[in-house]
Amino acid sequence: MSLWGKFAGVATGYALGGVPGAIVGGLFGHFVLDRLRDDEVVFTIALIALAAKMTRADGVVSPIEVEAVQSLLQVPEKERRNVERVFRLAQEDVAGFDTYAKQIAGLFTDSPQTLEDVLDALFIIAYADGSLHPAEAQFLDVVADIFSIDEARFRSIQARHCEEIDDPYTLLAIEANASDKVVRDAYLDAVRRNHPDQMQSRGVPPEMLHIATARMSAINEAWELIRGTRNL
Repeated sequence: MSLWGKFAGVATGYALGGVPGAIVGGLFGHFVLDRLRDDEVVFTIALIALAAKMTRADGVVSPIEVEAVQSLLQVPEKERRNVERVFRLAQEDVAGFDTYAKQIAGLFTDSPQTLEDVLDALFIIAYADGSLHPAEAQFLDVVADIFSIDEARFRSIQARHCEEIDDPYTLLAIEANASDKVVRDAYLDAVRRNHPDQMQSRGVPPEMLHIATARMSAINEAWELIRGTRNL
């Protein structure tokens, strides 16, 4: 069954209160994510829930974020209402975003790269309106801290989305004075970690693998810039 076939069932369960624990304590997702056993669905709901929370970070709830999620996940037209339903439920939930972030961190404790995938997707959504609000930046910083993503990796992820950050070393999460070997190893590691097969094995749904193209383009551009200046 495709992601959206499975997702539709879960979304309907939320709406009807039919998924075990979906309405326990009024916490959308908090008692459900750890009961699901499908990485792709867990990843998708986790991303939508955190994205919904992030829309409240700047105090302005805009449909742009919903559209960004739908575009990022390549949601088919017939499933857009299900995605919006889950998005709205998460917005109305009494749980704070840190509650979700901590649970997601626990769910993917053995796959830290998956947590980076979630944060990367959140950056895409945050920049959907063309800028990053200070409150959104703080939101992402807190999520990164909960996910145990260090400053270098955080800046590396942000560099793929923020035009004013054009340092290729930042994008590869290394220092500018790193040795040629360290630079080359960082590049090869980035290529390996962001290969579509690797991403899918981490639970990233196939519908989101298109972001690998953008990632690889940024990674290769950083490598070419460094290689050109170092004559590698």
